[in-house]
Amino acid sequence: MSNLKGRVAVITGATGGIGFQVAKRLGEDGYTVVLNGIEDEEGAKKVEELTKEGITAEYYGFDVTNEEAVNLNINKIGEKYGKIDLLVNNAGGLGGRSRFEGMTTEFYRFVMALNLDSTFFASRAAIPFLKKGENASIINYTSIAGWNAGGPGAGIYGTSKAAVHAITRALAKDLAEYGIRVNAVSPGTIDTPFHSQIKSTKPEVFASWKNNILLGKLGQPQQVASVVSFLASEDASFLTAETIQVTGGQGLGI
Repeated sequence: MSNLKGRVAVITGATGGIGFQVAKRLGEDGYTVVLNGIEDEEGAKKVEELTKEGITAEYYGFDVTNEEAVNLNINKIGEKYGKIDLLVNNAGGLGGRSRFEGMTTEFYRFVMALNLDSTFFASRAAIPFLKKGENASIINYTSIAGWNAGGPGAGIYGTSKAAVHAITRALAKDLAEYGIRVNAVSPGTIDTPFHSQIKSTKPEVFASWKNNILLGKLGQPQQVASVVSFLASEDASFLTAETIQVTGGQGLGI
């Protein structure tokens, strides 16, 4: 473990998929990890799993699209530890698929809230505590869809992730004077439950996705977690306003 004892990392949407692997990796790095999610039973299980591995972890259940809940819980965490050293805005999702012509305003707002509002609410609430942190930073998640606008029916997801790319740079400008760095990771197709529906209903389509990836395989959550770990580290202390593509060369043509 690195010498990061005493540093506190908050990871939203951390009860499964990439988020949990990020929490695990940061815990292995030496952080006290605070997991967020909306499935309390799963959150308790994950904390138990991490604790068994010698990682100091706890869970706070709240919806990252709920402004009041975010403010309340981030304040509780910040006041408990006296600071936050790292905020990982991992929570987000596709929310479903809809073409624009038939898209309801409700669906539009839901997807934007899930990906953009959540990043804004958590970042805003954490800033006073990040100012007290050591090598403090925020790490956001955009997506390959933020660059290519997403597949059929995922246009508003791509739009929301492009907005996360922009808010990452805007936050970096805003917080540089406090020494708080803000970066993002942009995962390509990572083999997680995010893709479980298409994996079970159209396995041949899922299997074909690797054909559009230069490295010829899907990414694993641990591969995203290692980039997050790097961005949070002293080794990345001169990196801010950057987005690192974690795609295996997806979409570049073979």
